[in-house]
Formats: sequence, structure tokens, C-alpha cells
Amino acid sequence: MRATVSLGRWFGVPVGANAGVLVILVLVGFALGVWHFPALYPGQPAWRYVLAGATAAVLLVASVLVHELSHAVVAQANGIKVERIVLWLLGGVAELRGEPRSPGADLAVAAVGPATSLVLGGLFGVTSVISLVVVGEGLVTATLLYLAFINVLLALFNLVPAAPLDGGRVLRAAVWKATGDRARAAVVAARAGRFFGLALIVLGIGGALLWRWFGGLWLALIGFFLVNAAMAEEQAVTVGEKLRGVRVGDVMSPSPVTAPPVALVTDFIDEVVLRERFSTYPLVDADGRLSGLVTLNRIRAVPVQERDRTTLQQIACPPAEVPVARPEEALVEVLPRLADGADGRAVVVDDLGRVVGVISPRDIARVTAVADLRAGRPLAPAGAPAEPGDGQASG
Repeated sequence: MRATVSLGRWFGVPVGANAGVLVILVLVGFALGVWHFPALYPGQPAWRYVLAGATAAVLLVASVLVHELSHAVVAQANGIKVERIVLWLLGGVAELRGEPRSPGADLAVAAVGPATSLVLGGLFGVTSVISLVVVGEGLVTATLLYLAFINVLLALFNLVPAAPLDGGRVLRAAVWKATGDRARAAVVAARAGRFFGLALIVLGIGGALLWRWFGGLWLALIGFFLVNAAMAEEQAVTVGEKLRGVRVGDVMSPSPVTAPPVALVTDFIDEVVLRERFSTYPLVDADGRLSGLVTLNRIRAVPVQERDRTTLQQIACPPAEVPVARPEEALVEVLPRLADGADGRAVVVDDLGRVVGVISPRDIARVTAVADLRAGRPLAPAGAPAEPGDGQASG
């Protein structure tokens, strides 16, 4: 999941948000400030309702961030690298690189999120009681009480034993501990997530159609997300098992055709594109380091009349948005980055940051297709003869 706005680094982890967070702020702020609070305490100035609703919405998002940060901190303490945290429409996601080494570590990373939300709920609850004693009933107390309730609800919902919810991770850790098979445990948790998601869809749509319950549509949306996420997790587990032990260097297309950023599109087409069978071209500086990534799709998008005055740098995917990998990395750890890349490719660099290869969906599809044929034997080393254009031939 990609963030559109950076919120800085927290505990060494990049934190970002996408447009979905704005939707949360507007919906929660509007629902509380226009409906809920005026109904509870009528006769107050409108700005007070708006301020209370906006404050509750911001603190709700902050609570979700603290929840995800707790996952990140415990994951790092257990030797798991945290790629980033992204806040979005349905909450937040802490994206981990690598897997827990034991069921205990898996349990710790999963359980700390709901525990943190329960603690936040307790803190807001205690604060609401203090507010009630000091200032009496009113918008301040109601706001704190709402935040206490929503954090407890968030904790309880996340404890449902269905992936990708935290409770699904707890279930995975328990099955892993009982069977000794992490892959099997992950599949069990993912299938539980799919079943739970389908139940939410049926309940939500049924509620909306039969009882005109508007919240049912929101429940169905959550269900659709859970089903899709659970299916993706199960597929990732299956692919991960097939690719166990495979390194980036085993499957990358080595020695890719590169180009200087200042080259004109029309010259590049005549001198390279029409003569090569590739469709992915890293841009490199004088030292061979990545400066961007150009694909045939990006080149085709340039109008013919502008190609003689447009440089490759102007149409390239910026280097910050290009997934980067090392030859010695496990391929399964690169797959999430590859999926998030703007062009669906990853560039492989050596220890000095020089471009040495490219990974594309075609490379992944090929190694997955032949995985069963390997029967435990290693792949041919990078650089071995391959099909012309293998790894860079899709547009």
C-alpha cells in the first residue's frame, strides 16, 4: 500500500498516509459534530460541535497510529525490519519485511496492537471520568468517552481470529506452535479471514437492504477488504513456499540495457528500443547508479511531436519510487516491494549501488511456474543462458 503524504519517521520507521485518512477525518468529524454531539447536548454554538467532532477524529487517527507503532516497535525488538506504516481508509498497516523467527515472536507482534488499543481506551475512559467530576457533562467528556469506546471496539474487533486482523496473527502463532508448520498456520488464519470477511459482507448487505441500515454498507466494505487481503495472504504463502531459498540473484535479468537520463526519447527509440527486445530500461548516472526507470509504456505515452525535445529523465519513474533489491536477498522479501512499484519492476544493485539487474513480473511468473520442477534443486545462477528478453519483456 502506497502513502501519498509523508508523516515523517517515528522510532526509525517511515510513516505516511493516503487520501483515505481524509475520508476518515471528514466522516467521523461530520457524524459527531453534526449529528451525535448536537443530539446529546443541544443549544450550544455550532463551532463547539465542529471543534469537538474534529478533535475526536484527529485523536482517533492518532490512536490508530499508536496501535500500528506498537506493532512496529515490538517487531523491531524481535529482529523484524519494518518497511513503513501507512494510514488509510480502514485504519492502518505496519508493513514488515521478513517473518518472525518463532511462534512466540509472532504472538508478541500481533498481540501488542490490541493491547495498546485497550490501554488507550482505558486512558481515555479514566480521563473522561475525571472530566465528568471536574467540569461535568458536556462536549469534552463526551469526546473522551467516545475515544474510550472506539479504542476498546478497535481492540476487540482486531482480536477476531481471522487474518489479516491481529487476532488472525494470534491464531497463526497458536497453530504454528501446535503443528510446527508456519505455512500451514498462515493458511489456516487466511482462510478464517476469508470466512469472516464473507460473513461481514452478507451481514452488511443484508442490513442495508432489509433494515435500511446505512452502517451495513461500511461493514460490507470492511468485509470485502478482509476477503481480498486474506486471499492475497494465502496466495503469498503458497508462492513463498515455492520460492523458499530462491535469491534475487537467481532470477533477475542480469546486465540490463541502461540509458543516460539526458538522452532524448526519439534518439533512444532509434538507437536502443528498435534494436533490443527489452521493455524495461534503468537510467543510470556516470557511476552506474540508478537515476530512474523507463518502460515502453512510458515511452509510448510521449506524443510523437514531443519526442525530439523530451528526455528520458522527464518521463522516468523517479528513483525514490523504484523498488531496489540486492542479489543476495530472499526473493520472497522483494515481492511486496515489487507489487508496490509504480511500474511493477524492481532494480537490483550491488554493494556500491550500481545497477546489476532487473526483476519483472515475468521473472516471477517463470520461476514460480518451474518451482515444482526443481524438486529441491537450486536454480541456475544469475547470468546463465535464458530466453531473450526474459525478465524485461512485458510492457
